[in-house]
Amino acid sequence: MIISDALATQLLNVAPDPTVIVDGNGTIIYANARVPDVLGYTPEEIIGKPVEVLLPQSAREGHPKHRSSFFEKPRARSMGGALELYALRKDGTEIPVEVSLSPLETPDGILVTSAIRDLSAQKALAQQLAGANRAKSRFLAAASHDLRQPIQTLNMLNQAAKRKASEPVLVDIIEKQHKSLTRMSHLLNSLLDISKLEAGVIKPEITDGPISSIFDTVGTTFGPLAQHKGLALEIEASERSVKSDAKLLTQVLENFVSNAIRYTQQGMIKVHTALQGNFMRLMVTDTGIGIAPEDIDSIFDEFHQVKTNSFTEGLGLGLSIVQRTAELLNCRVGVQSELGHGSSFYIDVPLGNMENNTEHEDTATSSRPEGSGHVLIVDDEPDIIEATTMLLEIEGFSVSSAQSIPSLRGFIMGAPQPPDLLISDFHLRDGETGLEIIELAREAFGQQLPVILISGDTQNQALLKNQENVLFFTKPVDVEQLIDNAIRLISEK
Repeated sequence: MIISDALATQLLNVAPDPTVIVDGNGTIIYANARVPDVLGYTPEEIIGKPVEVLLPQSAREGHPKHRSSFFEKPRARSMGGALELYALRKDGTEIPVEVSLSPLETPDGILVTSAIRDLSAQKALAQQLAGANRAKSRFLAAASHDLRQPIQTLNMLNQAAKRKASEPVLVDIIEKQHKSLTRMSHLLNSLLDISKLEAGVIKPEITDGPISSIFDTVGTTFGPLAQHKGLALEIEASERSVKSDAKLLTQVLENFVSNAIRYTQQGMIKVHTALQGNFMRLMVTDTGIGIAPEDIDSIFDEFHQVKTNSFTEGLGLGLSIVQRTAELLNCRVGVQSELGHGSSFYIDVPLGNMENNTEHEDTATSSRPEGSGHVLIVDDEPDIIEATTMLLEIEGFSVSSAQSIPSLRGFIMGAPQPPDLLISDFHLRDGETGLEIIELAREAFGQQLPVILISGDTQNQALLKNQENVLFFTKPVDVEQLIDNAIRLISEK
């Protein structure tokens, strides 16, 4: 079948997008029936005009040069590459567009067909989504602070009660309450982490770092939990380094170990490595229940949980968070498992350029009596101040408090003694921050004043790069770690 000129014209007129045909001089020689709908011109108004009439004034001067380059090496392609393109309507308004160029050789020279797609709707939708993401981020920030506050208070009160309880029945009740608070905290962390990853607000900081420091953190965190369950936690020594975000990578391994402890009833859990070319495979292997073959492919999906005969805590978000975190780090995660014989979860991380020759610091506490020293608490929540004060006083510290910058200034003016340690919340009312608290307190009591800064959002830790002798804790704070570090900081002062 031979297509006639009339049929060709009809086909162009029914095209979904405005289409113009331009000759080698940049003159419009044809415009289809969709041009008026999107650009406002009738075909007769622009035929015979230079194609630049459809461009915003800012783009007209350089366009002839780009046009000439295209005619020298014509090929079908999109115009502009990664640049945002705009077309000028007859009424003077600019609209975002996508332009596809298709050259055609004819006896009279090369002609170029330009299909112009209006992206106004997509642009508006993108702006709406961006606004929704910003609103989501603001919600996450508020939720991260507001939801953690009562958990933090309950956690402090729970541990204070534990230290005062003497009857076995009460101790057992308090222990069960603590487990529920810990579970609540983990669920909240999972929900906030998955939302942050979706919103793209977590940005990795890639550096070379020793594997040993990551493994040591995992061992310190989960050793007591494994021991309490009667499991052996074996941490392999490593002298190698990897190129990654140490904090995010630690979270991945902690999730692996947490799951291993949850699904292992007897035996051991091993954290170890294997060299895979230019990558180091960091593995967590257990002697647990294993994973059925039908579950392997979906183990990293949201809300997926391994089927067991007993109640399983959580929402099934942990491994989904691991998967998204690994993608953020450009790493691969996977699992090898045999039902009834255990599992081995792994993440492949690029090797670093430095060997781990760093000697471990001696973190042993001095002979100074535990719980001695004066602690200054700054928090805008009276309940948290009361609970933290109660806990620290039980441990033997003397405690003062302030709720804002003005009240801190008042404390400084009448302080009977300078504090040995500052414990401050990061976000206070009226936009005040813990960074301002640190600056004011150190101006008054010396730059060497040790600080524990507490926040409901892990992203705030990035703001402490230039701060010395400041420890960062995420709510709800592990009480034992808080007390141990308070003792250590005061003893080293």
